[in-house]
Amino acid sequence: MINLKTMGPRIEDAAAAELRQAFEAFVKDKAFPCVGAKSALAHGTLKTVVCWSVQSGWDDVRIHRELLEWAFEYRKDPGLFRSIAFIFADPAPITEAQFESAMWQRIQSLSDKDAWLDQPYDPRVSSDPESPHFSLSFGGEGFFVVGMHPKASRPARRFARPVMVFNLHDQFEQLRDQGKYETIRDTILQRDEKLAGSINPMLARHGDASEAAQYSGRLVPSSWRCPFSDSRGFSPETEAAE
Repeated sequence: MINLKTMGPRIEDAAAAELRQAFEAFVKDKAFPCVGAKSALAHGTLKTVVCWSVQSGWDDVRIHRELLEWAFEYRKDPGLFRSIAFIFADPAPITEAQFESAMWQRIQSLSDKDAWLDQPYDPRVSSDPESPHFSLSFGGEGFFVVGMHPKASRPARRFARPVMVFNLHDQFEQLRDQGKYETIRDTILQRDEKLAGSINPMLARHGDASEAAQYSGRLVPSSWRCPFSDSRGFSPETEAAE
């Protein structure tokens, strides 16, 4: 049981350390299906940052700064299996729909800050959430988000506090180039099916369909539309046609 002692958005160091340790234990658990996250943790390339509330913009500037630094450092040394996880300490109850809404509010705020700082949108991805090439972009690097929270329907996404894990898009391309993508994907799917009893119906191959619907972990209907917009990016398929 995480004993969180806070005064408003100020989080005590001991409570933050406890949350980081709990998240690392969650990833280390034998049943946790994502082998990429396990590898990142084992190699010291899974960074955890404790923030206040996913339903608040209190830490948005700090989160964006962390993402910029993560992107810049990656370009200096583009190795595989790196993730940065933002753990939100606020213990207030949150439903799947509420988490999804709050997650996209955070994403929009972070993207707006990136645009305000004149950061380029990664030209290898699209800012159109309907595009199969969609990814977020911070500091010129594409990112994929994995959302987690206590009420997630999929056990692999069910952690004691809301979490947003940012993974670099370029890592998927590296895995494809090395011929490892399909093997790792199949391994994760098999492990997830063993944990949950069924394969996650929201998962799609990278580049086959928009990844936006996968971010929150909620099973969204076909009528769902992503509440995100960013005018900086372009669509790679449109660019190719031109």
